[in-house]
Amino acid sequence: MKRAHKIPESVLVVIHTPALEVLLIERADKPGYWQSVTGSKDHVDEPLQTTCIREVAEETGIEVGSPDVPLDALRDWHLANDYEIYPVWRHRYAPGVTRNIEHVFGLTVPAGTPVVLSPREHLRYQWLPWREAADRCFSPSNAEAVLQLPRLAAL
Repeated sequence: MKRAHKIPESVLVVIHTPALEVLLIERADKPGYWQSVTGSKDHVDEPLQTTCIREVAEETGIEVGSPDVPLDALRDWHLANDYEIYPVWRHRYAPGVTRNIEHVFGLTVPAGTPVVLSPREHLRYQWLPWREAADRCFSPSNAEAVLQLPRLAAL
């Protein structure tokens, strides 16, 4: 069965503790590429919050809406990045699609929140102070989102 093309609208979820330690995960398909949780909508009408909740659970095992991570811990930062899709990943999209819109969210979790990676997607994870996390991100838009964390987490 042929997989449907990815929808060029996605979320970026910066997962962090109240002390601004940021969770980064290393891509399995590109070792050495560290990032926050990202993922595309499953269908055009899918609410962005639903995309966030699904992707966070799939990639980290963290359940948004659980007693430890209530739904209001997920916050829309009202930032969107329009960027060129890296050529290595364009085959996942319909022919001719070269740009993606990425909506940025923050998720506050308690320090010590367990992380369970999906091994087909990610190899390792680490918690880093926000400045170090921004430096480690391979994606410029991800790094910029992390740099916004002190300002946006305080709102």
